[in-house]
Amino acid sequence: MSFLATIACKLANLSQLKQLHAHIVHNSLHYQNYYVSLLITHCKRLNAPPLYARGVFESTRDPNVHVFACMLKYYSQLGFHSEVVRLYQNMQSCNVEVGASVYVALIKSLGYAGTVLHAHVLKLGHGQDRYVRNVIMDVYAKNIGSVELARKVFDEMTERTLADWNSMISGYWKWGFEAEVCGLFDMMTERNVVTWTSMVSGYARRKDLASARRYFDAMPERNVVSWNAMLSGYAQNGFAEEGLKLFYDMINAGVEPNETTWVIVVSLCSSRGDPCLADSLMKMLEQKQIRSNCFLKTALLDMYAKCGSIETAKRMFDELGVHRNSVTWNAMISAYTRVGNLSAARELFDKMPKRNVVSWNSMIAGYAQNGQSAMAIDLFKEMIVTKEAKPDEVTMVSVISACGHLGALELGNWAVTFLTENQIKLSISGYNSLIFMYSKCGSMKDAKRIFQEMNTRDVVSYNTLIAGFAAHGHGKEAIELMSKMRNEGVEPDRVTYIGVLTASSHAGLLEEGWKVFESIKNLAVDHYACMVDLLGRVGQLDEAKRLIDTMPMEPHGGVYGSLLNASRIHKRVELGELAANKLFELEPNNSGNYVLLSNIYASAGRWEDVDRVREAMRERGVQKTTAWSLVEYKGKMHKFIVGDRWHELSDDIYKLLAELQSKMRRLGYESDTSCVLRDVEEEEKEEMVGTHSEKLAICFALLVSEPGTAIRVVKNLRVCWDCHNAIKMISKLEGREIIVRDNNRFHCFIDGSCSCKDYW
Repeated sequence: MSFLATIACKLANLSQLKQLHAHIVHNSLHYQNYYVSLLITHCKRLNAPPLYARGVFESTRDPNVHVFACMLKYYSQLGFHSEVVRLYQNMQSCNVEVGASVYVALIKSLGYAGTVLHAHVLKLGHGQDRYVRNVIMDVYAKNIGSVELARKVFDEMTERTLADWNSMISGYWKWGFEAEVCGLFDMMTERNVVTWTSMVSGYARRKDLASARRYFDAMPERNVVSWNAMLSGYAQNGFAEEGLKLFYDMINAGVEPNETTWVIVVSLCSSRGDPCLADSLMKMLEQKQIRSNCFLKTALLDMYAKCGSIETAKRMFDELGVHRNSVTWNAMISAYTRVGNLSAARELFDKMPKRNVVSWNSMIAGYAQNGQSAMAIDLFKEMIVTKEAKPDEVTMVSVISACGHLGALELGNWAVTFLTENQIKLSISGYNSLIFMYSKCGSMKDAKRIFQEMNTRDVVSYNTLIAGFAAHGHGKEAIELMSKMRNEGVEPDRVTYIGVLTASSHAGLLEEGWKVFESIKNLAVDHYACMVDLLGRVGQLDEAKRLIDTMPMEPHGGVYGSLLNASRIHKRVELGELAANKLFELEPNNSGNYVLLSNIYASAGRWEDVDRVREAMRERGVQKTTAWSLVEYKGKMHKFIVGDRWHELSDDIYKLLAELQSKMRRLGYESDTSCVLRDVEEEEKEEMVGTHSEKLAICFALLVSEPGTAIRVVKNLRVCWDCHNAIKMISKLEGREIIVRDNNRFHCFIDGSCSCKDYW
């Protein structure tokens, strides 16, 4: 009946295995160790259920070492470590002589815990068995604390196989010991495809793709795993073009892609976000009749999502049904957040059978990146409470950035404390998010501290701090930081120059701004917008107009927006009309442009023109953006709008506001009603500006905060002249530092003056 062994090798699924098993039972062979070993071996190959395999094992009354070894390997493959140990103990109780192959399976299954058997196998005389030595060395090499022991085992070998060399190279690569890897590689007299592939994948993991490609090109022979290693390196490091080119080289070389190859190639197409490329790849899959497994379908889902084909992605998601895993769910959640459909993303998130840290990160980042910062923080708090997953750096970057957008310094400090207490290590990206958060919360002292504590900085680190300086009007500090940046070998980019020019504009540094502008080799339209803003703020509106006329590219909305704002400040009606009309063409739905032009007309008393602009807004369906202000108190953001009476402390807020207004009038304060867009009685105008959201927010903060502490307010629009003057006086009357972040810059009010020097 030896032909049964030949038949067993041809089995393709569990059903066929059971048919063979029935044939063996029918012939009363099922209790013989040879056939039990045969069946268990193929249980391992065909991933048969543990209950079935265990039943096969127990069908023999007196299992020999071969039966035990097969069962050990089966359990080891499944990762059933406790069953492996129990089976080993069973062997000992049955007085079965344990051979070297059993120890190989046992040590491999136990992982690092298996090293306790090292002395035992030496005592039993298995120390010279090449498989035993290799598995012991391999286990040592996979642990950073014992990689030196692996090398000791390796050095003590009188005869080394290629597998030994490859295990040692793989172990060194795992812990980043490049020099040791290269030393071993150079010592090898013989290398195989595994050796070369280890070098390719090792360098790829270190993001050294030039070295990875050099070893790949030098390979005397390649298999599909080698190609996949290089393709994966390109995919994981964002080199889609190079990866796709290599894939076509692979096809031309006659190498047949496997399932892993297709998953990598689909991910390369995903990073391109090109619908045409996605369609051509799908045609290739259909032509080659590639059967999509759950991994490939998940990759395809992600590809279509990144190409904007959400419906196709959702169809694939639904088709996967019970085969959906956490990666599939996460890909679909990210797809929805990418297009701003947060409700659909949250619905999936709530339905997930099991969520991991990637699931939470996808949803938290989705909220943060779509302007729902408060929701991002609330979900993070829920993540901590549920303890479903442990937050990591990716989580904290989203949360810290959300705190920055809200201007919530108290929440930001809480997040930093959580980060420290949970020993979450930050990369450059994490530290950059801290600089961003502190800058946006008005604490430049802390932003500079984080920057100075960084061991390594990139261009984003400098740009983030420069942007902070710009928002606070620290023009000279921004220029000095750019010089330091160059001295440290970091080349300024487009964003750097935008930050420095904006800082120059906010500080009124015309001469310095011109020097920076003229030093830029590749001027972009945004740089012209910054320079127009600078010229406009210092009153050189005609020079700003000339600069626009000489631009080598078409001006965008930012350019004319700068001119329009300058026209409002300096009451240049004709230039304001010109800029506004251009903006109505470029940004027909931007309500801010209509409001600014209305303000210019209102300041000039041209009420008919004010009405004409408002009528144009109505005809085009443009809604004026509602102004709001936020104040943080006890970990919660309190929101106010003009004339707001919904807050639980409204009565106290309005009472305090009336008292402050009375005190201000005695000091000579008069309401500036030039921003009121209606031709109404002066008393009504005063009431309109008197209850602006920032005034209400400040009164609330005065009521709930400790005397002498700083008050921080975030506003979504620019502070008006009247509020700016009023807040200066309130800071003096109350002896408080009041920090207001509007949509343009920070205003730090102390003892009756503002850090912007009335220049914004």
